[in-house]
Amino acid sequence: MVSDFISIYKRLLQHINFSHHRYIYKYFNLNNRLTGLIGPRGTGKTTLLLQYIKENLNIEECIYTSLDNIYFTQNNLIEFVNELYDFYGIRYFFFDETHKYPNWNQELKNLYDSYPDIKIVFSGSSSLDLTKGAYDLSRRGVLYKIGGMSFREYLLFNNIADIPSFTFEELLHNRSKYEADIGSIKMIPGHFKNYIGNGYYPFILEDPSSYSHKIQRIIEKTIYEDISNHYKLKTENLINFKRIISYLATIPPGELNKNNISKNSGLDNKTVQHYLDILQETGLIQMIIKNQAGSTILKKTEKIFLDNTDLYKSVSKEIGFETPVGTLREIFFIKMILNSGNTIHYSETGDYSIQDIIFEIGGKNKTLKQIKHTLENSFLVKDDIVFGSKYEIPLYLFGFLY
Repeated sequence: MVSDFISIYKRLLQHINFSHHRYIYKYFNLNNRLTGLIGPRGTGKTTLLLQYIKENLNIEECIYTSLDNIYFTQNNLIEFVNELYDFYGIRYFFFDETHKYPNWNQELKNLYDSYPDIKIVFSGSSSLDLTKGAYDLSRRGVLYKIGGMSFREYLLFNNIADIPSFTFEELLHNRSKYEADIGSIKMIPGHFKNYIGNGYYPFILEDPSSYSHKIQRIIEKTIYEDISNHYKLKTENLINFKRIISYLATIPPGELNKNNISKNSGLDNKTVQHYLDILQETGLIQMIIKNQAGSTILKKTEKIFLDNTDLYKSVSKEIGFETPVGTLREIFFIKMILNSGNTIHYSETGDYSIQDIIFEIGGKNKTLKQIKHTLENSFLVKDDIVFGSKYEIPLYLFGFLY
């Protein structure tokens, strides 16, 4: 019964906590009739949508539901909307797990064209499926992307400190002010160490003891549900994704290339590239390309990581491998840069380049040797320091970019 969905929706609203918001919340709005929210599993999409309804809309005119509900295996989405529209006055439709519904893009397009006075919000964890389809719904509306928690959000949600975010440019040109403000937080180095590996996914706030297990569940569901359903891969091929993920956790990123992944997995290079693209689209790995120009860009050289520090630590723990701190530092740096909307490339001069500025990542004993020839346009990013200097920036500060 359609009325059952209203009961479930209102029950969810009653239990939603909105004392704090994710970073994307202040930008999220329904100015368009069609709005998408995408991001990897576990990043808090459902909570954000329910918070938005409760704080900004008339709840009697809204419905939230997940399209992986068994009801939709036998019932049509258009008929579902029509009944709620005609008999319950619903004008705001929030559809989660949208990619689980067959032919979702066609039906959402039809709803958009047939009901000019309703607003539709669709969300899901398969970014490729939600942005590339026969009808490309992103052309009709706006698409928001959400990542895991920043270090700033970790402090906020744990009621440790409420610090405003700042831009990449502000960090570079006014970092002494931010160091003074943030460095004065009691035990800030300890909080940062706790965050690395235990703070990226919002569900760490629910039950820390089951955190690693839930990350493993994200991997399983992404491979055996999202990837399996969208790419129509045979079940016997899906194990290769887990093999690639496990292998990535054991090899330093700089030593990775498609050839050694191919040798380790028994797959040819073309298949490896295809699988890596899939893993990146679904939020399990991150590939950083070299900043190249001209025809050399076609070579598409890459540095390959597991997507975030917590995923990396969980996989390493699962396979009994000790997590290298250097890799964790690099992954943290990359995710904070990317999730804040900046572009990053890896560099042969230092580790990474952002807006033609070189960054070398390391611990407190890292020297200027690697970047001494480009000092006026380079920085050392150091872990285990609270305050930097002219050419040194504390690593934790990049956790406040969003």
